[in-house]
Amino acid sequence: MSQPLATSRIPFTNSYVGLPDRFFARVSPTPVRGPRLVRLNHELALDLGLDPDWLSSPQGVDVLAGKHVPEGAEPIAAAYAGHQFGNFVPQLGDGRAILLGEVLDRDGRRRDIQLKGSGPTPFSRRGDGRAALGPVLREYIVSEAMAALGIPTTRALAAVMTGEPVMRETMLPGAVFARVASSHVRVGTFQFFAVRRDVEGLRALADYVIARHYPAAGETERPYRSLLDSVIAAQAVLVARWLLVGFIHGVMNTDNMSIAGETIDYGPCAFMDAYDPGTVFSSIDEQGRYAYANQPRIALWNLTRLAETLIPLLSNDENDAVADAEEALNAFAPRFEAAYHAGLRRKLGLTGAYEQDLLLANDLLKTMAENRADFTLTFRNLAAAAAGEGDVPVRALFIDPTAFDAWADRWRQRLAEQPDGAAGAADRIRAVNPVFIPRNHRIEAVIRAATDRDDFGPFEELLSVLARPFEDQPAMARYTEAPEPDERVLATFCGT
Repeated sequence: MSQPLATSRIPFTNSYVGLPDRFFARVSPTPVRGPRLVRLNHELALDLGLDPDWLSSPQGVDVLAGKHVPEGAEPIAAAYAGHQFGNFVPQLGDGRAILLGEVLDRDGRRRDIQLKGSGPTPFSRRGDGRAALGPVLREYIVSEAMAALGIPTTRALAAVMTGEPVMRETMLPGAVFARVASSHVRVGTFQFFAVRRDVEGLRALADYVIARHYPAAGETERPYRSLLDSVIAAQAVLVARWLLVGFIHGVMNTDNMSIAGETIDYGPCAFMDAYDPGTVFSSIDEQGRYAYANQPRIALWNLTRLAETLIPLLSNDENDAVADAEEALNAFAPRFEAAYHAGLRRKLGLTGAYEQDLLLANDLLKTMAENRADFTLTFRNLAAAAAGEGDVPVRALFIDPTAFDAWADRWRQRLAEQPDGAAGAADRIRAVNPVFIPRNHRIEAVIRAATDRDDFGPFEELLSVLARPFEDQPAMARYTEAPEPDERVLATFCGT
């Protein structure tokens, strides 16, 4: 076991370890041979009250790589269960991630600092507990892109190479990803205790989550029902935001759904290029369970599993508890639809809310699907069309440009009814429709450069571009381009 450093620059204030021992296993990261910092998120470090210069020093890099455990850390691997592609596994847990501890950020919010790829734990199930460089870079890029897009997400604190190879299909450079989250409590965490009929554990977990994430629920007459309502509301809005930027999580298992309402566990995730509601990227999702358009349905399915775990806490009468849970779950669809439909109106530059707006939006999406139009660029280029700068950029995205023309006539009639007409719509469109997303072929190019040539220049450049997704950056226009046929990446992998 690695030895604690004499001093620490991380002001840990840990709470999860105060729960009963069955909630986790105490385990330290496995020391690595030659840690080397790839990138530190300076802005996030400062937000966490940490010293970026110290974190970038050899002592700090040793901590980020798991080579040394700093004073105040209480490293653990959390226990949880989960439905994986619909199949229940009663014990999963952190098999390649170790929670170092918690800190309070500058706003007083409690944040976890976790190391992914830091070695085996009691939950590793014969795995090596390590991570390859490619998945670490992918999670760093996508999580930071999501944050820049304003979507709740875990964050990237650092990526560190270990100096040791890992064996997957081939030998690959090893790495550790330092991740920050509001917490790592999942739907699967509740399932872990429910399957064991551990009502005491369920209650302790629910009380912890209420205190940490939903304190207002604790002030109500029925805190556990309020907890369920709060998680349902958070997830409904989160998934709506995914769809509005063309994001596909790829592996929406119950152990990958955060109770805090953050996007978590970026494995085989991707952003769509051409719009197709059936798009799947995950190499193991052969049935399309987690396809783009299925994500709201799967979110509700996962939340139903959460509601099932809370039955013993909702009422002493099981029938009353089931009715209570069903009532809570019935709120998901209207909450999701409200968030999604409002988002579609904003993407089209519309103000107000008229019944025909949804038909207008859905007709555009249908036309885009029929014409293989790029999701991101179609919506972004509507700004130029609204501003009177011409329809050429958006028309060029459609196999049959006249299909766009027929729709655009109706759209312009709707804009003309608004107080500021089409001119004001252009600014609204640019404010919510990104020009830059982390396109899959760009991420793969970054990974190849880093893995094959030890070249992290493309990684840094892509991160810089994605940090300002709504701003036109003419010098970086190539990053807006959809992939050529020979550049398309059709399958992504979880990295284990």
